[in-house]
Amino acid sequence: MDRLLFDGGSYRVFQADDPDLVIIEYTDVITAFGGVKKAVIKGKGRINAAIASMVAEYLGRHGVDSHFISRAGEDSILCRKVEMIRLEVIVRNVIAGTMARKLGVKEGFRPDNTVIDLCYKNEDLGTPLINDHYAVALGLATYGELGIIYDYARKINDFLSSLMNDVGIVLVDFKLEFGRDGSGRIVVADELTPDNARFWDMASREKLDRDRFRRDMGHVGEAYRTIYERLCSILGKEEDAQ
Repeated sequence: MDRLLFDGGSYRVFQADDPDLVIIEYTDVITAFGGVKKAVIKGKGRINAAIASMVAEYLGRHGVDSHFISRAGEDSILCRKVEMIRLEVIVRNVIAGTMARKLGVKEGFRPDNTVIDLCYKNEDLGTPLINDHYAVALGLATYGELGIIYDYARKINDFLSSLMNDVGIVLVDFKLEFGRDGSGRIVVADELTPDNARFWDMASREKLDRDRFRRDMGHVGEAYRTIYERLCSILGKEEDAQ
């Protein structure tokens, strides 16, 4: 592995031999509450790499342009290097977690519309919720770029909600990040895993994501593997995530 560019705890980004490529390595570390809570879940990195690869390939087949190129190892993926946009886009089909408390609604409330939140990716400020106008004022993106980002978010949500529905999973919400490639095009620069999305079993409403760690519910690794196995049932099996 080459030079470390970024260490996010649950994943690390390395410079590849090709200066235009990076390797993203998923680790067994799991964190919550801004890194205050941390643990190691054996095998999580391999499972996340497998889930990220399967979903990115699925979205690619449906016309979603991302930085993803291929699986690079049992716990890593190869990606194009992009200029990251300092925004987090959160797509909410069901209101859960902190947002339910902020809105004063019961967790599990499903609005008639899909809610898309925009956050300024600045950890010193606590990644605050902002609107389009602030994003433009801060020079993070243009209105035109925000339009492309929202179009991607809706398209991804449609495809992933359908995919997860087919395996008996509710796609509650998920986070996306975006970047600009060498030609300045907006591309998806994030992958879907139980680290950055909420998944509930459709029948039992059992949580199958990082909330199990946040809330001390236990069986975190088993929940991640459940997502992996259900996706494998329709997208194909990757033996090296066993």
